[in-house]
Amino acid sequence: MGEAPLRADLVLEYPFTRTTGPVVGAFLTGLREGILTGIRRPDGTVMVPPAEYDPVTSEPLTEVVEVGPAGEVVSWTWVDPPRPQSPWEAPHGLALILLDGADTPMLHAVLVGSPSELATGMRVSAVWRQEREGHIADLAGFAPEENG
Repeated sequence: MGEAPLRADLVLEYPFTRTTGPVVGAFLTGLREGILTGIRRPDGTVMVPPAEYDPVTSEPLTEVVEVGPAGEVVSWTWVDPPRPQSPWEAPHGLALILLDGADTPMLHAVLVGSPSELATGMRVSAVWRQEREGHIADLAGFAPEENG
């Protein structure tokens, strides 16, 4: 009983950096500029957010295209209370949003005060942070359109 247990300290680290590449880099640059982008797939559809490879065919994707800053809520849920590591501190909607010009929906927050303000099929528009740096958080969320 007098012997101390064996101990080996371990520092978990990733001492390297990775570039974002031309597809993800273009998406992040667009966010910094207040522009949303997708990627054209071999069948002509546009996927948002863009990926470097087609999820069906595994073909490399290179044609970055701009999509609209507005779209339609395809499906949604209400988040209350926000999870501890959520970027949103207040209760909010979390929705699949089909942006104008896109063929796949993007998951993001809809910034409303209650679930009664959300509906499948409603139109929403991007809400941008004042200061942007090329990060998904540059897009604060989406808000209902005035005439939506």
